Amino acid sequence: MTKLIINEDLISYVGVRVDKALGEIFAEQQSRSRIVSLINEEKVLINQKPCKTSTKLKFNDVIEYDFSENLVDFQLNFSSFDLPEIDVIYEDDALAVINKPRNLVVHPGNGTKGHTLVDILKNKFEELSDCNGEFRPGIVHRIDKDTSGLLVIAKTNEAHRLLAEQLKDHTMNREYLAIVRGNIGEQDGKIIAPIGRDKKDRTRMAVDVKEGKEAITFFHVEKRYKKHTFVSVRLLTGRTHQIRVHMAYIGHPVEGDDIYCRNCMDFNGQLLHAYKISFIHPISKENMSFEAKMPPYFEEALMKVELN
Repeated sequence: MTKLIINEDLISYVGVRVDKALGEIFAEQQSRSRIVSLINEEKVLINQKPCKTSTKLKFNDVIEYDFSENLVDFQLNFSSFDLPEIDVIYEDDALAVINKPRNLVVHPGNGTKGHTLVDILKNKFEELSDCNGEFRPGIVHRIDKDTSGLLVIAKTNEAHRLLAEQLKDHTMNREYLAIVRGNIGEQDGKIIAPIGRDKKDRTRMAVDVKEGKEAITFFHVEKRYKKHTFVSVRLLTGRTHQIRVHMAYIGHPVEGDDIYCRNCMDFNGQLLHAYKISFIHPISKENMSFEAKMPPYFEEALMKVELN
């Protein structure tokens, strides 16, 4: 059976029925009715026990599933295309820190087409953790397709587990650069607003004060422009689309974001770059900190908003 762990990467499914969650995760491979049948056939286990379709998922639940030949393998064939090179900032036997380019999906999922970061990682590294199952090897946390920047990749399960604990207890520090709409008056700010799935559109996230999960974002104004503000942002929590949702919530959506920013300028995606990551090395216990300089597309966007 294949394992899938409800960790930080899939935290938006905490509290969601297992049949609905698997229906969304494997939408391109299985019908919802087929997943319901597999659950009823006890081919889906949660924490090594059969579950019901109505079972709601909890953080750190381990889902084991056996879709056998019914699941279409959506891993791509490396020989069918030339995989791009990935910028490796740091590497040792336990982990790697990579600088993900823009316009690259982290792992296969609903509607994914073309290669993903996972394809590149499997082709580049001999060993990757499998805590997140066969479709997310090495992936401890993720950033959106159109967000560039730093990710830490686990090579061993021990490193993965200890890095995931740092994400959970907020000792892993992640900082971003963003260009947002409008002029922010405050020099520094803290946004505390719980985030959950948008009840009207499951592809979106939204502030949900009743059922949302805790979400805390800090921001600092780096420079103000006539119609925009250049900010650095630090995440205390790591909800899906957190920065994008929070900045839109306070009336300053990330420029170029075609989901949360109305009438956004065309920058081929949101102007968001994960420029810094700090954590304790899971094996050596050394304090590690890495930075990725501003990519060319971001520098060009700053010049454009300065003229706008």
